[in-house]
Amino acid sequence: MAASRALTIGVVAGESSGDNLGAALIHAIRRREPRARFVGIAGPAMQAAGCEALAGSSELAVMGLFEVLHHLPRLLRLRARLRRDMLALRPDVFVGIDAPEFNLNLAPALHAAGIRTVQYVSPQVWAWRRGRARRMAGFLDLVLCLLPFEREVYDGVGLAAVFTGHPLADQLPLEPDRAAARRALGIDAEAPVIALLPGSRSGEVSRLAPDFAGAAAWLVARRPGLAFAAAFADAATRGTFEAALAARAPGLAVQSYVGRSREVLAAATAVLVASGTATLETLLCKRPMVVAYRLGWASAFALRALGLLKVEHFAQPNLLAGRRIVPELTQGEVTPERLGRELERWLDAPETVAELVARFTTIHRQLRLGASERAAAAILALVEDAPS
Repeated sequence: MAASRALTIGVVAGESSGDNLGAALIHAIRRREPRARFVGIAGPAMQAAGCEALAGSSELAVMGLFEVLHHLPRLLRLRARLRRDMLALRPDVFVGIDAPEFNLNLAPALHAAGIRTVQYVSPQVWAWRRGRARRMAGFLDLVLCLLPFEREVYDGVGLAAVFTGHPLADQLPLEPDRAAARRALGIDAEAPVIALLPGSRSGEVSRLAPDFAGAAAWLVARRPGLAFAAAFADAATRGTFEAALAARAPGLAVQSYVGRSREVLAAATAVLVASGTATLETLLCKRPMVVAYRLGWASAFALRALGLLKVEHFAQPNLLAGRRIVPELTQGEVTPERLGRELERWLDAPETVAELVARFTTIHRQLRLGASERAAAAILALVEDAPS
């Protein structure tokens, strides 16, 4: 660490979940190193925590193997500019937060220049393209893993990995308060409520919104007393969903909220959710769920044709449990009726829901380790061990 300046940390975070992880990490590091400086790609939470933003996290919110091609020229220009900025800045350490397709192509040049490199959130090497782990060992000094089964992938390739637990598990209470959440959101205290979380990225919401809206219409036709609440990362994704709702379920009342997913989940009876971090958030809120995932046709074809997918399950609750404990539907399985029927099963099975909540609580405790503090400690230890 340079004696003449404050500890300087380069960071790149992708989309809202990475932004939240980054903000918590900044606070944890500053509790140990109050003068630490953070510079890079950051969302509103990281910027509020004091990160100097060279670009916004939303610029990296692109999903899919082929969908990224449309944005590739812009992303390549952004990465080249950031590489120049980081090489000029020469931070004490660079931390890529999620966004692996961007960060794992930026880190090699920084590592070659003698900058320590960390990936915070393991890419899903355990699920597909396992060969990436060996390549990562050539340009990363450390991987910080949020989930317990991720470390073993790196053990055999000489890449240091630390299981930190998950910051969401630290932030969310073991027993969510449904009544308080409903009061805060203005939702009927007694009505059965279906929460709809169709994703945080525009392409994802575009692919899932029509069927999520159709599922709500299918359910309310069978159960007129149902209420619906939807949560979104921003106004743009809410607009995409509301357009689909008007087309597929005209007249259906859905209360929608931006930036209040945790309250919506706590208020819910059951949840229809896009695959991703929101499924873990739903687990930590102890709510039964149906998970949906749909790639663009080209990405889906490539995964099947090339045999890239190496796991039986893709939903995080099922991965953490080691077996299928919640329904997960993908591609052609994602239809209004199928989604509706799976949700209806949770509404009719209170004993099964109670068993699920008990399992979710056990997983919550396993992940509740003080993740941001553990990540901060591991990063600072790496900096301290760096040759002067």
